[in-house]
Amino acid sequence: MSLDKIIVRGARAHNLQNIDVEIPRDKLVVITGLSGSGKSSLAFDTIFAEGQRRYVESLSAYARQFLGQMEKPDVDQIEGLSPAVSIDQKGVSQNPRSTVGTVTEIYDYMRLLYARAGTPHCPECGRPVYPQSAEQIVEQIMAMPDGSRVQVLAPLIRDRKGQHQSVFEDVRKAGFVRVRVNGDVYSVDEKIELDRYKNHTIEAVVDRLVIRHYEDADSEEARSDRTRLTDSIETALTLGQGLVIINDVTDRDNPVDTLYSEHLYCPYDGTSIPEIEPRTFSFNNPHGACPDCQGLGTKKAIDPDLVVPNKDLTLEEGAIVAWPTEDKAGYYWQLIRATAVHFDIPINTPVRNLTEAQMHILLYGSGNETISVTYINREGDRREYCTKFEGVIPNLERRYQDSTSDYVREKLEQFMVNRPCSTCEGTRLNPVARSVDVDGRTITELTKQPIVNLLPWVAQLRDESQSPLSKRQQLIAR
Repeated sequence: MSLDKIIVRGARAHNLQNIDVEIPRDKLVVITGLSGSGKSSLAFDTIFAEGQRRYVESLSAYARQFLGQMEKPDVDQIEGLSPAVSIDQKGVSQNPRSTVGTVTEIYDYMRLLYARAGTPHCPECGRPVYPQSAEQIVEQIMAMPDGSRVQVLAPLIRDRKGQHQSVFEDVRKAGFVRVRVNGDVYSVDEKIELDRYKNHTIEAVVDRLVIRHYEDADSEEARSDRTRLTDSIETALTLGQGLVIINDVTDRDNPVDTLYSEHLYCPYDGTSIPEIEPRTFSFNNPHGACPDCQGLGTKKAIDPDLVVPNKDLTLEEGAIVAWPTEDKAGYYWQLIRATAVHFDIPINTPVRNLTEAQMHILLYGSGNETISVTYINREGDRREYCTKFEGVIPNLERRYQDSTSDYVREKLEQFMVNRPCSTCEGTRLNPVARSVDVDGRTITELTKQPIVNLLPWVAQLRDESQSPLSKRQQLIAR
């Protein structure tokens, strides 16, 4: 019996024509060939079948009755064969959110490493961010313009499903009289009913006050205002587990929320970021996903070549297929004609011969310049008006975003292609997640690395003599 190779003599299963072959053992061997050449017949119906048959024959009669008996393959001789295992080919999920890292759960460990051992940086300026004290928060609020009206809010529930009636009861028992639920303020005495299957955000209104600037900062009024604000901030930080929201309602039509944190704060540009958690690095979670592409890494975008596929057609012949022009009484054709007249764009010239500037106007609009449009409907009614020409591509994008009809969106998607998201550059994560590093590397940098490059870096983190991490971080990295 050969110990270093499998020897097959006279294999005739299915398409095999009495072939002889020698296959090295303990090697990764690939069998290739044209369709119908006998690849599966050799691998599965000959080698695997005989290996399985011999293994089953070595078992007791009692065991064989449960395993079943395979037929002997049509082959003269096989030497060097061991018991064999066959693995079926499985179709991999086409979920666009799945990666090798998420499917193998390796990415889960990376998220944990970055959440517990990573160094956060400000998404705006790139500097490391640090916790801020209640006193520092008070200083920033007191620096707001004189007369600013603010609400001090303590975050209690952040984007979680449920009715949360116990939360409202706790707020009432704590002596607070108002809560903000999903952006709207309610009295705790009101009956607040929430959909248990939808996500909700709830904050307790700790205080409502007006920022005043006094000439004498040591006056009794100034000290009283500062003491009140400090007490409210400390209370909110306690309730909000280190977070407080200052809701500036000076302009009631455009209120502005500013998040302050005892945990992470950039003193250079005033950026506060929430606590870093494993879900911060999950592109399948709203807390980590890029807000623009929702964690897909790509966005559907209008492709100009699909909007104008045949450059040899003229505008009048329907070169812009996304805007039908067969009906000369139609809205889109009359809009194109008015634009062409205004900007001196020939409608009977193949679009291939139009200038780049002329095509840019047609596809992307006239900017701030208005054009005069004369619209005549099928009944002959005439209407004249002036408008800015939106452009074909912005029009299609707007209709796609605004439409709730699956039919309309599917029709518009024929002019779209998937392109890397320009906001996250295809990384799928939001700016906060992309700004945390371990040993100078962000998680998005690591996920782009080949395994052969990533493995030495991971090994270095675990090597106490070489690791750039602290003892605590090393313990987490293990």
